[in-house]
Amino acid sequence: MLKLNNIEVTYLNVIRVLHGVSMEIPEAGIIALLGANGAGKTTTLKAISGLLHIEEGEVTDGSIEWNGERIDRKPAQDIAKLGIIQALEGRRVFGHLTAEENLMVGAHYRTDRAAIKRDLEMVYDYFPALKHVRHNTGGYLSGGEQQMLVIGRAMMSAPKLMMLDEPSLGLAPMLVEEIYDIINRFNTEQKTSVLLVEQNVRIALTIAHYGYVMENGRAVLDGPAEKLRDNEDVKEFYMGLSAVGAKKSYREVKHYKRRKRWL
Repeated sequence: MLKLNNIEVTYLNVIRVLHGVSMEIPEAGIIALLGANGAGKTTTLKAISGLLHIEEGEVTDGSIEWNGERIDRKPAQDIAKLGIIQALEGRRVFGHLTAEENLMVGAHYRTDRAAIKRDLEMVYDYFPALKHVRHNTGGYLSGGEQQMLVIGRAMMSAPKLMMLDEPSLGLAPMLVEEIYDIINRFNTEQKTSVLLVEQNVRIALTIAHYGYVMENGRAVLDGPAEKLRDNEDVKEFYMGLSAVGAKKSYREVKHYKRRKRWL
């Protein structure tokens, strides 16, 4: 469905951030893009969605294909119309609009009014809390409600590929589990592909079908989610667990060296 072919991304014609990244997102799959801050995960999403250009970045080598069509040179609005929708990190809601108006922004280029109304009810079914606050101003919603709103707005775009950037960031553990259950349910019921950027490796791999681990702008490891969950390197470095399940301190983890078989 979506293929990244050895792409490189450069900002300001000087700073290279991605170094030959390749990956595939299948139809109706959930793919987790994992790694620490600065690994290149968000840049990868923006390369796909076309948002690099607003930050003076561009794909300088390789290509991105959507169902066989090259899209890395298309403007962001044309990519969105193909059904590739990115929910940005940081709960970026329109603070002066109501919750329902925020949701309707997600459907701004759609003309199928009956389907829009049906999808609005679908979002309220996934997020009942949003229905209760639908007339409240977005800027005054709680952090959890705003995160639901951002995901719901992406759903209102009728996405074929929904890209979520750090949906668990800053949320209480119980709310994180609830949101991930909804993402999993949306994928199963709507057959929408999901590309999930997440630092919380443990929760991401509970719903993902496949995962890529990024370090310093490169994809250094990939495989089915169950194999990544059992991989000792992933458990030790990204989950902070040793082979016997003991928590490792930050001092121990930060000096961790990747095993040779990763290279």
